[in-house]
Amino acid sequence: MSAAETSSDLIFPHRHLLGIEGLLPQEIGSLLDLADTYVDQNRQTNKKKSVLSGRTQINLFFENSTRTQSSFELAGKRLGADVMNMSVASSSIKKGETLIDTAQTLNAMHPDLLCVRHGDSGAVALLARKVGCAVVNGGDGSHEHPTQALLDALTIRRRKGRLQGLTVAICGDILHSRVARSNILLLNTMGARVRVVAPPTLLPAGIDRMGVEVFHDMRKGLKDVDIVMMLRLQLERMNGSFVPSVREYFHLFGLDEAKLSAAKPDALIMHPGPMNRGVEIDSAVADDINRSVIREQVEMGVAVRMAVLDALSRNLPNTPYVNGAGSDGAGK
Repeated sequence: MSAAETSSDLIFPHRHLLGIEGLLPQEIGSLLDLADTYVDQNRQTNKKKSVLSGRTQINLFFENSTRTQSSFELAGKRLGADVMNMSVASSSIKKGETLIDTAQTLNAMHPDLLCVRHGDSGAVALLARKVGCAVVNGGDGSHEHPTQALLDALTIRRRKGRLQGLTVAICGDILHSRVARSNILLLNTMGARVRVVAPPTLLPAGIDRMGVEVFHDMRKGLKDVDIVMMLRLQLERMNGSFVPSVREYFHLFGLDEAKLSAAKPDALIMHPGPMNRGVEIDSAVADDINRSVIREQVEMGVAVRMAVLDALSRNLPNTPYVNGAGSDGAGK
């Protein structure tokens, strides 16, 4: 057992994980250290631990997800939790139940951990104030996706040995991306240099105030970077025309070998998935066994979510629930 696995050495005093914003470098580093131990655990024949034995975890996804929901489910089961996936599509929420009513229903089930994805920014934080358990944000609107940023950071750190001093280019649909926001916050906190590369129509107003360099040309934005992080073009969140056409978007902002040549020779290629091949990334680049770490990101996702569930469980009260228990305090 590593030092990071002991309760005295883990530095994460928060009740919830609602975002990266506000986390200290040592708290992020502590989660990554713990996740490192779970990478090794997951590569063993026996992947199970009893860290969450007796605990109940509910995955509540208001938006469809394959990677994130299955990753949270696998993480909870490998830690010994009783895991339940709530199907929102067939639930009372579709019949008009409010988020507050949903929170009260969940409280009555006495869960210990609640993993939530919601289409509205701030919805997960609202839910966290109304339930008596620990809440993990699995992505809320275009706000944050903290576990994705953590798994990206773990992937980079295991390959490059560090985060501090690296130059990372986040490219594509920044405007609609909670992944981009969480990664910008985490990478800046950990001492990396962050660039965003996108057409002006896909950049949020005031993005430069987040401490990033802004580029509208891929070759200039990728010059000498250590990491190229591509984002999916989120057409389902777009009302109106943000790009002239998918073909033109790929020509100007899709990652191919010609554009990638501007980056460092050992630059890593990342993508949170799901990928739109031929839209934001070329297949030859995505499948480059020497530079692409997209598959590794999926593996790191399970380890990171195990670490997060483990860390939050250590801060859970061991006292019985009280009706209406909840916290209207700290956001994390």
